[in-house]
Amino acid sequence: MNTTQPEIYTTTQETDTKKYKMLGLSLLFDAIGMLSFAIPFIGEFGDVIWAPISALLIYKMYKGAEGRIGGMVSFFEELIPGLDFIPTFTLTWIYKYVIKKEK
Repeated sequence: MNTTQPEIYTTTQETDTKKYKMLGLSLLFDAIGMLSFAIPFIGEFGDVIWAPISALLIYKMYKGAEGRIGGMVSFFEELIPGLDFIPTFTLTWIYKYVIKKEK
């Protein structure tokens, strides 16, 4: 007879690991989005390609309302010239894991 029960809930350590992995990916994707500053004029063309990719990534990473809103913001932030400095992925992470957690 097997007396051990499967663990239904994830441990705090697993949750923290996932949370900080999301932060690392957010920082990476924000850095990719800011690359257009490195190559003037040509970089803005890259934003046309990066905008839908970043919107899809943020939508998949942050499920629910955060993902939908973050995806829309990321898409337009990348398309509008000069707004690449806004770290949309990281701000979404802060909202989800710091601000929303406090509420």
